[in-house]
Amino acid sequence: MSTARPTLAAEHREITGKAVSRLRKAGKLPAVVYGSGEPSANVTVDTHEFELLRRHTGPNTLVDLSIDGKQAKPVLINSVQVHPVDRRPVHIDLFLVQMTTELTVDVPLVPSGESPAIVNLGGTLLHQTESVKVRALPDRLPQSIEYSIESLVDFDTVIHVRDLVIPGDVTLLNDLDEVVAKVQAPRVVEEELVVAAEIGEGAPTEEAAGDSGDSGSDSSEG
Repeated sequence: MSTARPTLAAEHREITGKAVSRLRKAGKLPAVVYGSGEPSANVTVDTHEFELLRRHTGPNTLVDLSIDGKQAKPVLINSVQVHPVDRRPVHIDLFLVQMTTELTVDVPLVPSGESPAIVNLGGTLLHQTESVKVRALPDRLPQSIEYSIESLVDFDTVIHVRDLVIPGDVTLLNDLDEVVAKVQAPRVVEEELVVAAEIGEGAPTEEAAGDSGDSGSDSSEG
C-alpha cells in the first residue's frame, strides 16, 4: 500500500535580489524550482509550513509541489540555505524529478545496537564514513541506511561498506573496501601500552644483570 507524499504549496514571485528580504519578513521563503528539462521558476513558500515539513521528512523525501494551485509535481528539497546566526532557512532549491529516471544522492548511515568494545572496553565509536552515494528511482531512494555495530567486539574489528545491507532496487556507488566504522581504544589504555613497551625495551635481562654483578666482583678483588 503506497503512502501519500507530503505536499507543499508555492506561488510565483517577481521579486528577486536584495528585495526578497521583504518577503522573508512577511513569512514567505524564497525558492527556485528547476529540473526535468523545464525552465527554472522563482517561487515562494510559506516559511512556517516549510519548517514543519522539514521536521517530519528526510533528506531524500519526495514532496508534491503545487505552484499557484496547479497540478502538483514531485520535487526533492535539493538544498537549504540557512542564516549563519539563527540557522533559520533563508532560501531553498527544489528539484523537479522524473519518476522514471534514476537519481544519484547521498544517504546518511545510522549505527544501531551496542558494541562490546564500547560497553566492555570503554572505546569510542569512530564514524569513518557518515554517508554513502547511491543511485535509484526517486520513489526508491532510502532516507537512511542502518547498520549494526554489535560486530565491533574489539579495537581491531572494522565495518566496511561491503557489510552494509542495501535494498535490492538501490545501487551502491561507494568503494566496497571503504571503512564505515571502528572503535578507538581509550587514550589511557593507549598510553599504558606505550609506557609498558618503553619499560620493556629499557629493562635489563636476567643474563645482563648477572653479568654486571660478576664484573663488579672481579673489579673489587683486583
